[in-house]
Amino acid sequence: MFACRPSTGGSEKGGALSLKIYSAELGRYIMSQKVIKTEQEWKRILTKEQFHILREKGTERAFTGKLLKVHEHGVFRCAGCGLDLFNSEDKFESGTGWPSFTKPIAPENITTRPDNSLFSKRTEVLCSRCEGHLGHVFDDGPKPTGLRYCMNSEAMLFVELKGQ
Repeated sequence: MFACRPSTGGSEKGGALSLKIYSAELGRYIMSQKVIKTEQEWKRILTKEQFHILREKGTERAFTGKLLKVHEHGVFRCAGCGLDLFNSEDKFESGTGWPSFTKPIAPENITTRPDNSLFSKRTEVLCSRCEGHLGHVFDDGPKPTGLRYCMNSEAMLFVELKGQ
């Protein structure tokens, strides 16, 4: 479902940019390729809302996201490429109106970078495989990490895990 196209630059192995990611399904780290698509390709596979958030760094209105009240046992994945991002066990009610997590499923599965837009200093969170915008991380979360990964529902898909 999530096809990759070879990269043309960077640290390449076998013609495609490789990265180490954690797979919740396999319970271990695996190697994967970056997902690189044109704007038109993204528009074909994403909904209008997903495209706005993942590719244009938009955000959904607070308290409107479909994943805000999801509490089943499972994994939250990138809506753009299917990469595992967060475990349901790390989700908490922050009261902010967006799904919030204390940590990612693995540090390698996300990328962070400074975001100085909107006249504020924040830290943007992106999917490591497709570089889709997911949300922001703040240092006002609960213990043990003290972090609040504030994510957009439209940037993720939830996959329930039964019997694990």
